[in-house]
Parts: sequence; C-alpha cells; structure tokens
Amino acid sequence: MTDAGELVAGRYRLAGRIGQGSMGVVWRARDERLDRVVAVKQLDYDAAIGPAAGAQAAQRALREARLTARLRHPHAITVHDVVEAPGGPYLVMEYLPSRSLAEVLLDRETLPADEVARIGVQVASALAAAHAEGVVHRDVTPANVLLGESGVAKIADFGISRATGEGTVTGGGFIAGTPAYLAPEVAGGHEAEYPADVFSLGATLYRALEGAPPFGNDDNAITLLLRIAKEDVVPPRHDGPLAEVLTRMLARDPAARPAMAEVQELLEAVTGGRPLPPPRPRPRAGTRLLRVRRPRRRLVLAGAAGAVLLALGVVIGTVIVPDGTPVAAPVPTAAPSSTPPSPAPTTPADLGCAARYEVTNSWPGGYQVLVTVRNDRAAGLSGWRVRWTLPAGHRITGLWNGTFTVDGSTVTVENAAWNAKLDAEATTTFGLIALTQNGSGDARPAVTCRTL
Repeated sequence: MTDAGELVAGRYRLAGRIGQGSMGVVWRARDERLDRVVAVKQLDYDAAIGPAAGAQAAQRALREARLTARLRHPHAITVHDVVEAPGGPYLVMEYLPSRSLAEVLLDRETLPADEVARIGVQVASALAAAHAEGVVHRDVTPANVLLGESGVAKIADFGISRATGEGTVTGGGFIAGTPAYLAPEVAGGHEAEYPADVFSLGATLYRALEGAPPFGNDDNAITLLLRIAKEDVVPPRHDGPLAEVLTRMLARDPAARPAMAEVQELLEAVTGGRPLPPPRPRPRAGTRLLRVRRPRRRLVLAGAAGAVLLALGVVIGTVIVPDGTPVAAPVPTAAPSSTPPSPAPTTPADLGCAARYEVTNSWPGGYQVLVTVRNDRAAGLSGWRVRWTLPAGHRITGLWNGTFTVDGSTVTVENAAWNAKLDAEATTTFGLIALTQNGSGDARPAVTCRTL
C-alpha cells in the first residue's frame, strides 16, 4: 500500500490522494528534482474487475505512455513520465488545480448553454487532435472533463483509450466506459470507434445542459445498458443552436454523427453566435477524422445470456471522488512526427503582438500546428488577429482556441473570448489540424499578428 510521504522512483514525493477509481489512485506530489507539483497516477484495479487485470498494470502504463506521447494539446492533460516502482507502475502528469465537471454539476445541477458550449469546444478540439492520431478516448464523461482557472477545460484519463494498431486493453469481454455516457452501439456490444467519442461528448454536454444524461440515471447497470441499446435519446428540453448540435451528436446511427473536427466547428459557431453549418454528407462507412485501415473486431462475451451478461461485464470508468480535486489523466508531451521540428516563423514585434508558427506533428496527408501569440506591448491588449497564406493544396479541418476564416489562400485567426486579453509579455496559443493533397506538411508560412 502506497502512503502519503512516500518517495516514488527516488523523485516524486506523494502528498495526498486527490482521486480514486477503477483505473487507480491519483496523488498530488512534488517532483523533488525539478521542484514542481505534479499528479501521480498509481495504476491498479478494483478487485471487482478480477485478478488478471492487476497483472496487466505494467502493460497498461507503457501503453498509456505511448498513447499520450502522440498527443500535444492545450486542452488535454500532459504526461511527463512513466515509472516502475514498488506499489505498481505510476504515470506522472501535469497537475491542474481544477474541479471535474461532475463535481461542478453536483453543486449547480445544470450550466447555462453558453458555458456548456465553451467547455464543449475546448474538449472537442482535444479529441479531434486525438482522433487525428488514431486514438479513441472511450470514456468521455463529466468526471473526465477538468475545469481549471480562467475557464480552461481539459480532457483527462485516456487510460482505457485505444490507438489504431494497438490491442485492446480491457480484455475479458468487458465494455470499457461509464454506462450512462456510452454510445448505443457500444452498449450493444460493438467496439468503440470515433463516433462513440462524439456520442459520449454529446451525452456529457447534454448532462450539463439538461441535468441528467440522455438516457436518464439508473443504479442498475443492466437496465441502463438495455435502455441505451434499444431506446431513443430523450430530446433536449432546451431549444436553440446548442440543442441542435447535441441532437446531431447523439444520433443513434454512428454514420449520421458529425466527425469530432466538425463538432468543434459547430460548437465554435454556437460560441461565436454564428449560424450552424448544415450537416456534411458522409459515407455509409462511418465517421472518421482520418481514414485508417484496421481490422474490425467485436467483443467476445462469455455465455449466451446476451445483453444481461454484457451489462455484467461493464467496467465503470475512472470516477474522481468528490472530496478531492481531480487531476487525472494523460495526454501530450512530445508528439512523434515524420517531419523533424524546424525553426518556426515569427512575426515582427512592431505590430503590438508576435506569433510563432510551429508544426508539432505530421502524418501522410496532414499535420498539426501550434501557434504561440505573444503581447509585445508594455500594456495589456484586449484582442489579436493572426494571418498567413495557406500553402496550395492545404486546407484546415479544425482549429481550437480561436475562430478562423479562409479567404482564397489567406487564413485569418482571431482570439476566442476567453484568451483575448493578454498582459504585457504574456502569451497564449491556438492550434489547428490541416490536410494536404500532396501529402506534405513541410511548408512553414510567415505569419503576422496584429492587436485589435
């Protein structure tokens, strides 16, 4: 048993528990080498899951590290390290002073539509980046949405996620995920894919807006799973553009749901007060941000009791205890790239602000960009605009932490409401996913930044 005060891997001093669930215990700790506060996740399993799960803890630790190393995003929790030590494998993560959306909803029951949309667009941007890397989260719930200071939202706990080309981490015929937020196809026994994350995010935002998940609450997991697998979503009582977005995300047919990058664009339209774009035509093959070849597999369930045994196999996703500050989960450090990082163009500092453009990841047919905006004035600024010329054959499919327009080949990005104000010398970032026709993400356009 690990206790407070224990030194893990000769470096991380545990201070106190801040969360616990079926995936393990989360501690607040101090990195004594770098003198910083971190979150340390001690990977373990509830005994109810079965003894075999404990033997897989080390494999899961390495797998989570590989998954999160692919992702680098301002709205996902960063993983710093993975270590083996007495007491089990540990993930060392960014510590975010925060409350989970689940905790906030215990106090407030519901949130205003504009606040729900603002949270949703941030989480959708991180999940869109994950999908671009071939990673399905599989447990998007209010407990895994962390709300920090200044309105920042981050998605946490990719602990039961699966990357394309990786084996399943659950095994044993279990459904991975929190029942009330599962997509119907997952509740019915199919494997979770990108559209399942879209549904789960929709269910999470529905809960924040409506006061209950789209299929209601039920302590009986069997009853709840059968309801999800067979019945339709209760339509939102609210009307307006956010309710329409949620209706699209909660479509029973996975192929009818928008891709996560499209969800981000829809929620940006809601937060920006713009008309919603119409649903995009999509192939019958399903919703994917990027097409990735992989075998389709169905979970193998023991016995012939169908949905009842299926429900009994449910693994409840990580639930952060209400009396602690959740920090859970992983995401970004260094994202592997087929193109080595190169010096990023920076704007002149005579326009009040400067912008640094950096390609952080690339793959055949696409790439990911992080742009850092810095206030070069001696006084604070209340808005900024960044422009560059989009290389021929490139198109932007999703952008987070701002709004963008494309006029011909000119891209214009303006601040979001929450990151418009910058003190002197302060910085903020926005990011984007772009696709290319020629498969190259090597172009490094010059960018200009102006204050508003």
